[in-house]
Amino acid sequence: MKEYGKKTWLIPDCFLNSVSKNENISHEAICVINTTDREANIKFTLLFEDRPAIEGYGAKCGPMMTHHIRMDKQRNAQGEPIPRDTPYAALVESDTPIVVQYSRLDTSAVEMALMTTIAYPVEE
Repeated sequence: MKEYGKKTWLIPDCFLNSVSKNENISHEAICVINTTDREANIKFTLLFEDRPAIEGYGAKCGPMMTHHIRMDKQRNAQGEPIPRDTPYAALVESDTPIVVQYSRLDTSAVEMALMTTIAYPVEE
């Protein structure tokens, strides 16, 4: 099969809300598709408005598979979770081409809100 996607993606508007007013937990997911015949090793760098970037978060996606990466479950190499209630952007880098989609489920009100978008692919 043809390889689709890019190795570098940007998501400018990320936010993990700490408030949940129903049984669903507010969370984000970075969803990837890997159409190659190799495992994708994915790393995330978080960029902030008021502090230095944080590295060390990552995931894998098997060949010809998809992976829905819950950002509220991520821990970096130092064991730190992604901070909640803090706007950030994500740089997504993979060693194989992937396609990246970002979704946010906000349950800070009883009426849930879901937003999703394709990330910005960076030309190599």
